[in-house]
Amino acid sequence: MAELDIQSNRSVRKYPMRIQAMRVLWAFGKVLFRCTPRPFYAPRRGILRCFGAKVGRKVNMANTANIYFPWNLEIGDWSSIGDRAIIYNLGKVAVGDKATVSQGAHLCAGTHDFTDPSTPLLTLPIEIGSQAWICADAFIAPGVVVGAGAVVGARAVVVKDVEPWSVVAGNPAKLIKKREMKGEA
Repeated sequence: MAELDIQSNRSVRKYPMRIQAMRVLWAFGKVLFRCTPRPFYAPRRGILRCFGAKVGRKVNMANTANIYFPWNLEIGDWSSIGDRAIIYNLGKVAVGDKATVSQGAHLCAGTHDFTDPSTPLLTLPIEIGSQAWICADAFIAPGVVVGAGAVVGARAVVVKDVEPWSVVAGNPAKLIKKREMKGEA
C-alpha cells in the first residue's frame, strides 16, 4: 500500500499566479456582493459579470450564496440561486435557463484523486440542465450532469448523472419517478 505523500501535495502550486490574484480581488468583490440588499439582484449580477461569470437575464441570486470562483460560473436566463447555496466551482459549473438551486444546496466541482499518493486536486465540471430543480440542502458531486427538467430531492446526495425529467432523492440519490408536467410552463 502506498503512503500518502503529504509533503509532495503541499509543495505543488495549486493555482497559477493569475488565478491567485483573481482570488484576492474576488475577496473584495464578495464583500460588495454580500452587502447588496436582498431584492437587488441586478447589482449582484453585475458584480459577478465583472469577475468573469456568464450570467443570463433576470437571474435571481441570493446575497448569502457562496460562490468561490465567479469566472467558473455560467447561469442561464431566469434561473435562481437560493440563500446559503454553496457553488464550490473549482471546475466549471453551468446552470441552464429557468433552473433553481435552492437554499443550502451544495454544488461541489472539486475533489482529490485519492488513488494518487500526492492526492492531486481534480476540478470536474457540473452541469445543471434547463428547468432542473436542485432542492434544499442537496449535494451535487464533481463531474455530475443533472439533466433538463430533473428534480433532485431535498438533502439528496447525487454522485451519478441524473436523467432528464426524472425525480431523484436519497443518499445516494436514486430514481423515484419520472417528472410529468400538468400543463405548459
